Amino acid sequence: MTIRAFGGPHRYVQGPGALSELATLVPMYGRRPLIVADVAVLGSLRPQLEALLKPCVDGWVFAEFSGECSASQIDLMASKADATKSDVVVAIGGGKAIDTAKGVRILRGGGIIVVPTVASNDAPTSRLAIVYTDDHVLKEVRMMATNPDAVVVDTSVIARAPRRFFVAGIGDALTKKFEAEQCYNSGGLNFYKARPAALAVFIADQCYQVIRRDAIASLAAVDRKEPDPAFENVVEATILLSGLGFESGGLSIAHSLTRGFSAIPSLNSSLHGEQVAFGLLTQLCLEKRPAKFLTDMVAFYREVGLPTSLKDLGFSGNVQEGIRTIAERSIAEAPYLKQFVGAVTVQNLIAALEDADRCAA
Repeated sequence: MTIRAFGGPHRYVQGPGALSELATLVPMYGRRPLIVADVAVLGSLRPQLEALLKPCVDGWVFAEFSGECSASQIDLMASKADATKSDVVVAIGGGKAIDTAKGVRILRGGGIIVVPTVASNDAPTSRLAIVYTDDHVLKEVRMMATNPDAVVVDTSVIARAPRRFFVAGIGDALTKKFEAEQCYNSGGLNFYKARPAALAVFIADQCYQVIRRDAIASLAAVDRKEPDPAFENVVEATILLSGLGFESGGLSIAHSLTRGFSAIPSLNSSLHGEQVAFGLLTQLCLEKRPAKFLTDMVAFYREVGLPTSLKDLGFSGNVQEGIRTIAERSIAEAPYLKQFVGAVTVQNLIAALEDADRCAA
């Protein structure tokens, strides 16, 4: 019998003002934190962070992140941690800043606390660090030994982030039900190199149900920049449920296509959640879902503002050539393509991409 495994962060804290929990959490893991933070958010949060940390630690170092999560960026941050003898990493920002901080933790060990400032993807809860080349081509996936020690989600901060990031998080979360089901049904493995526990598939399904129930209402809170119950539910879905669902449930076609998308320069400006949302439409076409189901999904995409075509993702150039490149690169490089019930070939993946690109029409 194949081993099943389930994992997650040691602690998850969410709500307006949750940032204040750092005063309690940081000293549990170290006395001199290295704070890897997005330059864009550090200006507004730095005074608050300094006030929170001053009474409870022996000092801190800010490492400003700006650019790509690449090997060179990770090495630069790690050298700063070594020079200052930092003993715990605090990651603050979006997915790339968080993954860079994870890269530092992989090199140096110790604790890590993750503080997302956008709900654009489920990076905060996982062990994975997605590493790109400096010119934004996906290069490798690095893995921490354990999940983050704590994830602190201050929804008053998340609510002030741009709407596009929040919508991208919805797109990323939507995929998890369908990918976890394919992984489970095809005998695939999750990110603990084990079979998914049934709990993970249930969590992925619950993530989808919450998104479909509350996403539209939550966008009103985003526009007001004030959290409300629907907003809190969707943030929990896009960060916690989505993170547990993919890491313990496994991935399939939707996320595999990011390998191919990264080979198309005109798609580099699209967000991860936008890419995998279109990847999900492709997966659903490959699954031969009924037209009624696809029509309902496309209508939901339009209502929340997710891309329903390659053009919506920013694609420019010859569509047929682009689709072939996406399919061939994904087949050659994506490790999750085999986690699908049925064979996936360049030919049927091209056909599914073409069908997805026509869905909106």
